[in-house]
Amino acid sequence: MRLAEFIRDYQDAILCNWDAFARSNEPAALAMDGMALRNHAAQMLAAIAADLGTVQTRTQQVDKSLARGPAGEADSAAASHGAARLISGFTIEQVLAEYRALRASVLRLWSDQGCRGLPTDSDDITRFNEAIDQALAASVARYSAMINHAQHLFLAILAHDLRNPLNTTVMASSYLMRVAALAPAHAAMVARIHRSGLRMGRLVDDLIDYTRTHLGTALPMTLSKANLGVICRGTVDELRLAYPERAIAFEADAELDGIWDEGRIAQVFSNLLGNALQHGSPDQPIGMRLVSGSSDIIVRIHNRGKPIAPAAIAMIFDPLVRFADPDAHPHGSENSLGIGLYIARAIIEAHGGAIAVTSDAVSGTTFSVRLPRLPPPRDTARLPA
Repeated sequence: MRLAEFIRDYQDAILCNWDAFARSNEPAALAMDGMALRNHAAQMLAAIAADLGTVQTRTQQVDKSLARGPAGEADSAAASHGAARLISGFTIEQVLAEYRALRASVLRLWSDQGCRGLPTDSDDITRFNEAIDQALAASVARYSAMINHAQHLFLAILAHDLRNPLNTTVMASSYLMRVAALAPAHAAMVARIHRSGLRMGRLVDDLIDYTRTHLGTALPMTLSKANLGVICRGTVDELRLAYPERAIAFEADAELDGIWDEGRIAQVFSNLLGNALQHGSPDQPIGMRLVSGSSDIIVRIHNRGKPIAPAAIAMIFDPLVRFADPDAHPHGSENSLGIGLYIARAIIEAHGGAIAVTSDAVSGTTFSVRLPRLPPPRDTARLPA
């Protein structure tokens, strides 16, 4: 009996085995009836049987084995199955186990028919395995996509809801720092609250940008005439206030006007200076130098600390990658999400510029930003994939 014919004739027995295994996936299966446990299984089996009954060339077989085959009814049913199992509370491991059990059940029952003297074809096994693998891939892809979307949506809501109480904390601490009658011990505590609030604010801004773009929304840009020297000096002054024990040297040429999103550019250099403070040696100054050119401006931010390994440099602008050493740096946990440099690169590239880093034990670490005075003809950008 050919496998396609067997699947059609013995579908009820196969689905009973599917039910039994799916029911063992507790606690998710406890609240599900038989119809829910068989979710899309009959449709997948019918589509797989139909596929086994068609002629398949060697090229088509290779494409299917490499997940390049055309999507069919089985893939559509499998994708819907993955989404339904996520909503029902199944883990991805349980979804994988369902397909493993389905594969074993069909082949075992079919083998029993072969032992009774009925004709079989071993090529059917290969094609059946390919069909199951393709359906499994479709289920996992839909399951994973829904998980990622839910995670990004949660982070976006969390970051948005954190903004108001955080802004209140920063504003209140800023006001208290200007009170002359504050006792020294109290002033030091207020300064720490203010510094922590600013660090959290940078992380929240980065998190909102990260989740916004990964949910398919463009990174908004509002362009206007601005002076890069004024932007950078304001950022340096803010960080000097937040880190009074650290030295930040600032040098700037004249003629630093251009067309940029002022808030976004401030975000870039706040991230880069914060990164330098985090990883630079506490007893060495952080340097920021602005060099004016005819069509662009070069900004270099330098620190002396533990050099970045060459392998780390290749990935340093990737999202969610950490190179912080909490034991070696007093602010090692402040950028733990690992998205600050990713956001900085995205903003600079949206302005038509570029960012690079060099690092060694002799010269220290330098981030170099090339920022054109006139950005490309667009006002929105997406983060790089």
